[in-house]
Amino acid sequence: MAWPNPFRRRTANTKTCWGFTFELTDQHLTPEQCQPLKHSYDTLGEQALNRLNEISPPPQKDLPRGNSQFSAPSQPDDSIRKQEKEATKSPPRDLYLILRDHAETDEVLQRFWREVTTVPPWVDWEQIRRGQDVFYRYGAANLTGLAYQSLLGGMGAARVVETLARTGGFSTKVARGRLFETTQHILQCTKSLESLQPGGDGFASTIRVRLLHAAVRNRILKLASTKPEYYDVQALGVPINDLDSMGTIATFSATLIWLSLPRQGIYMRQQEIVDYIALWRYIAYLVGCPTDHFETPDRAKHMMEALLLYEIHPTPTSKIMANNIIKSLEGQPPGYASEDFLCASARWLNGNDLCDELGLMRPSAYYWVLMAGQCLFFCFFCYTYRSVPSWDAKKIATLKRVFYNIIVHTKYGLKGEETTFDFKYVPEYSTITEMGECQEEKATSSYVERRNLKTVVIAAGVMSVGAFVAFKVASGIVRSIF
Repeated sequence: MAWPNPFRRRTANTKTCWGFTFELTDQHLTPEQCQPLKHSYDTLGEQALNRLNEISPPPQKDLPRGNSQFSAPSQPDDSIRKQEKEATKSPPRDLYLILRDHAETDEVLQRFWREVTTVPPWVDWEQIRRGQDVFYRYGAANLTGLAYQSLLGGMGAARVVETLARTGGFSTKVARGRLFETTQHILQCTKSLESLQPGGDGFASTIRVRLLHAAVRNRILKLASTKPEYYDVQALGVPINDLDSMGTIATFSATLIWLSLPRQGIYMRQQEIVDYIALWRYIAYLVGCPTDHFETPDRAKHMMEALLLYEIHPTPTSKIMANNIIKSLEGQPPGYASEDFLCASARWLNGNDLCDELGLMRPSAYYWVLMAGQCLFFCFFCYTYRSVPSWDAKKIATLKRVFYNIIVHTKYGLKGEETTFDFKYVPEYSTITEMGECQEEKATSSYVERRNLKTVVIAAGVMSVGAFVAFKVASGIVRSIF
């Protein structure tokens, strides 16, 4: 929840958008500077993808995924079932492995491989390691921010949702799986220094994501070239352009630091901010995103503020995507949270103005109290554990195991199968993302909500006892004086 600062001095450059207030300076990007970034993109990644497709051609026919509908000649039912069975048996292409194995035999792939495996001179591996630890130091609060602000709140970005909607990957059937896949990538990038260094799991996943972005971009542009009304490149920019990529990195870094965590009562120390931004600057480099705007925390914060001001303009498509995320999470593990609590979480982190535009329901005061309890719970454990180095190290090591097990290995997560970010959600003319309902059985009670209620009750009890003791002490002092 965004609390107003009564001591803030407002000037002609003071801007307030979606509950966040800041001073607009000449260090912020202007709309004129943003415009060319909407039409520039990762050309080397695209060239590498095209070359990989020549070496290992993609399947000629893709089966429908999510809400996708594909035009195909009519076939007998037996033929369709046979095709589905064969597609299920054959493993998806792993473009990263193909790239690695052919990196020294092809000029384009060699150039791409050398770029991503060459560590920039500004990378300090010890700083990167500290940045990884920061993610787990505030682990649960960070995941809450990523889910309800970075992802759900990010659906207010009008241009970005037009690309996401065309993949069909945010229908209620698959949105939760997409959330788990994105979280897997983040966990792989933060689980160890070796994982993010060239050849590690996090490094490989980031390269796969980069190639996936190129595949989606190519596909949408190809469809738009024959049917311009499908996607307006002039108005929306190239799909997954440089500005979009910078916005994604900003939501995973700056937005957590200056929006998500403070609205949960948590504030990083300055060195943690520097280290965490450095971590995401390197990930930006690997994914083919311009990195200059993440050179320092101030520049990253300016980027976040400019995008919040210029890019967040919810549309009817934004409403569909945001509500589908809520519906896909409603009553589902690991939290089993109700729709009311999910909406309270979104409103606490994004503010009522944005959530009203996204069409989210307004929960009762009871769920606001539960959200306050969650913030108290996070604050108590985050501040307590970080104050004792040995506790901090043990907590970080534990959460690395627990988070990865929940996201990847549980039956309600990725079922033990790490995603390779293959091109599953293929844009087609008929691919649409519509408002839906949760397709799975919903839980009738929530562990998270019970925990938060207990926290509120305990906090109220402690405050009551403290107030009583303070009153007795003050009374004794007054009596002794008079």
